[in-house]
Amino acid sequence: QVQLAESGGGSVQAGGSLRLSCQASIYIFGSRCMGWFRQAPGKGREGVAAIHRDGKVDYADYVKGRFSISRDNDENVLSLQMDSLKTEDTAVYYCAAVRHGGDCNSQSVPDFPFRGQGTQVTVSS
Repeated sequence: QVQLAESGGGSVQAGGSLRLSCQASIYIFGSRCMGWFRQAPGKGREGVAAIHRDGKVDYADYVKGRFSISRDNDENVLSLQMDSLKTEDTAVYYCAAVRHGGDCNSQSVPDFPFRGQGTQVTVSS
């Protein structure tokens, strides 16, 4: 059973925008915290953004002011709006969730137990 499924990745020029979506099962969408992390070739996982069930958000410094995380509670969809994209944003992006406990911040997202298969984002100069 697929719990999280990302979509919306693609190729864009630097300065452009993309919007990622993550369709979650009802079970997962009730999680305490959800978020996005990314992994570029040859690099480790890095947190991007997190959103608490109560709506509180947190962003990594390297995306703050450019990315926006949101959740649609009617459709069980987690989204990531990415603007002013840079070449260094190129990576596979994953949505992730944790049902209970732990911290809800961007740094914690790569360690969340539930995660999707990822979607590729490529930013060219």
